[in-house]
Amino acid sequence: MSPAVKSATRTLDIIEYVVATSRPLVAQEIAVALGIPVSSLSYLLATLVERGYIVREGRRYLPGPGLERLQTRRHGPTLADRAAPLVQWLRAQLNETASFLVRVDWEAEVLVTQSSSHALRYSLDVGSRLPLHALAGGRALLTLMDDGDLARYFAESTRRRLTPSTITNENGLRQAIAQARDAGIAETDEEYSLGIHGMACVVMSGDVPVGALSVAIPKARLTSDRHDKAIKMLQRAAAMLDS
Repeated sequence: MSPAVKSATRTLDIIEYVVATSRPLVAQEIAVALGIPVSSLSYLLATLVERGYIVREGRRYLPGPGLERLQTRRHGPTLADRAAPLVQWLRAQLNETASFLVRVDWEAEVLVTQSSSHALRYSLDVGSRLPLHALAGGRALLTLMDDGDLARYFAESTRRRLTPSTITNENGLRQAIAQARDAGIAETDEEYSLGIHGMACVVMSGDVPVGALSVAIPKARLTSDRHDKAIKMLQRAAAMLDS
């Protein structure tokens, strides 16, 4: 067997074993079960994690959202079906609450969400409808509106001040929307809930925007490095659906 074929076979073995096992696995368990040298396994696992087929949580590995791309369905998956593994992956990468939202009229509806395992965390409920102006995910959805829709939004929506930091006036929100468009990331700082910093990006399916992915991080845990990692993971997760 050539090295390339052996590597491909081992990669498939790893995926099948991790999927078939009903619990997260450490690398040593995988190496012993499949008879793969740890040095080779480390490289293969890193590649699978990078592609999203396996998720790493600490020292353990479990199935990742990329596996959804390999499935053939007789009936197409719903948007929630497609977004769920991305939210799971995003939450696993950061251990912070991750959500997928869509716009319904002048509100953001939570389609999928997974909460952080930390004691100090922020949580949302599936199906809840929340104000576009105060959430990072909502603000990302606002960036998708054309001039006509934005004019209607400002004329018709009720924008309550939920915290002292909530931006409610049209000029302030237009500036925030423009900044989010330029950066490709929408951010809110204690605008919906005190002590919470939100980040979100638009998710595309082909050329069509379908919603927004967001993460909510307590400011007590928000370092510069964590902020940068959250942005990177958001963009990577969004690209998985687009692919």
